[in-house]
Amino acid sequence: MELRRDAARKYPILGLLPERAVEQIALRLSPKWMSEITGIESKTGAETNGYFIGCPFSTRQLLTLPDEVVYKKLVECGQMSADRGAKIIGLGAYTSVAGDAGETVAERLKGIINVTTGNSYTVYTAVEGLLKGAELMGVEAANASVAIVGATGSIGAVCAKILAAQVGEVALVGRDISKLEKLKADIEARSDCRAVVKVAPEIRAALKEADLVLAVSSAGKELVFPEDLKIGAVVCDVARPRDVSKTVVENRDDVLVIEGGVITVPGSNVNFNFTFGFPPSTAFACMSETMILSLEGTNESYTLGRDLTVEQVMNMGKLAKKHGFELAGFRSFEVAVSDADIEKVRQNAQRKLRPVAA
Repeated sequence: MELRRDAARKYPILGLLPERAVEQIALRLSPKWMSEITGIESKTGAETNGYFIGCPFSTRQLLTLPDEVVYKKLVECGQMSADRGAKIIGLGAYTSVAGDAGETVAERLKGIINVTTGNSYTVYTAVEGLLKGAELMGVEAANASVAIVGATGSIGAVCAKILAAQVGEVALVGRDISKLEKLKADIEARSDCRAVVKVAPEIRAALKEADLVLAVSSAGKELVFPEDLKIGAVVCDVARPRDVSKTVVENRDDVLVIEGGVITVPGSNVNFNFTFGFPPSTAFACMSETMILSLEGTNESYTLGRDLTVEQVMNMGKLAKKHGFELAGFRSFEVAVSDADIEKVRQNAQRKLRPVAA
């Protein structure tokens, strides 16, 4: 996230300052109450409300400052939340990957408030969104080849295990061949694996063969470029910073790029009382996981650390459906992607694949 842009949504004057100046100001600030969230109502009849807290760090600061500096401010957010009666706090966006992905924060807040990173529902909706995108693009998932960029990371590994039960081929993309081979063996040992699983240390070669691409690396730089992708490919980029170059959407009108799903939050009068760039009654998946756990009345922390399990992810998907959270649509580089946009990409791909008459 760009701190200056996000801070200016609440304090417009900060939008006039350079990013580094806003970062220096932020270092001296405590977390701030941004708004109260009201009107969340489950299909079961359960209700909840909550708060947005602004944790004043930029993306760069979250990824480069000493862990202890970040932990201190996140723990302060948790204590503030508990003081207002909250039972769980969600570490959204980059706060969820800072340091040890919530484990230290949860330990320091033990007995005060529960903690989740939101990564279980993020993974669930990334897979759901990728498969929905495939359907809309006319790609038959059961026979499709999927490349997972960053497969040996915690999110990549669990995505690979889930997708191997639903697609024709899974290419595990990463740099450490020994880790890729171990993951391959782990996936093939699962009773629900139906896919051919391949180790793919060469990213460009893997992408050229992939019908579907799930980008979840922690490389911190662009890895996927226009010339790498197959005509008609569907690319879901969950990585932050992004794995997919913006030049893909600028130069490839035959490739669909999405960033995971936009989630509909249940309730007839949901109001976040704060503009964060989404349509009314919709939210990020990581935000939604916190709401789901609140509605469920779960009195424990949920997604912490870097060892996600298939069971955690699938359970969160079941809880989401139970309470009425569902995929509402897609975004690409913070811009909404409509069904009409997707249909246009599909038609462009079909046109390029159509044989030219002699």
